[in-house]
Amino acid sequence: MNDTTLTVVGNVVDSPRRVRLENGSVTNFRMASTARRYDSRSQEFIDSGTLWVDIECWGDLGANVSSSISKGDPVIVHGAITTHSWESESGKRSAPRIKAFAVGPNLQRGSAEFKRSRPARPAEPAGDGSVDGAQPEPQDDAFAERTDEFIPGRDYVGEAEALDNENTDDFSLEPAHA
Repeated sequence: MNDTTLTVVGNVVDSPRRVRLENGSVTNFRMASTARRYDSRSQEFIDSGTLWVDIECWGDLGANVSSSISKGDPVIVHGAITTHSWESESGKRSAPRIKAFAVGPNLQRGSAEFKRSRPARPAEPAGDGSVDGAQPEPQDDAFAERTDEFIPGRDYVGEAEALDNENTDDFSLEPAHA
């Protein structure tokens, strides 16, 4: 495919709208990205032109966007740009549109709390080959509060000799360059 991909940094200018269609769900919103440049005459930053662009987010991305962003939020959008065309009373019209691959908060302008989406896992077969209808317990996050028990795949389990012990007597102040 010859998609033209780009990343746009800007602000959400309207509330995201989620729509269910025959072929899935989509969340749409509009964003504005205003370029700024330094004007040496006035010794300050001034606004240049503004890019107004429609964003469409399909599937799980759309669900996460509709529950996470609001009008006014600073965002970063990465996706494929196209031109949406239509006929209006005043003639043929067009506007840029980005089919988003990723949307996130602009952490240059604030902080965020991330909650990972956890897809529903299929029920595990019981010992007799039947499927137990009970939902499995959610797995703890690998970065949650640590316990003293070893968890295979997360913690190193092996020979103690495989790890180098630090000898603090060997530490001496040396310049970083050789």
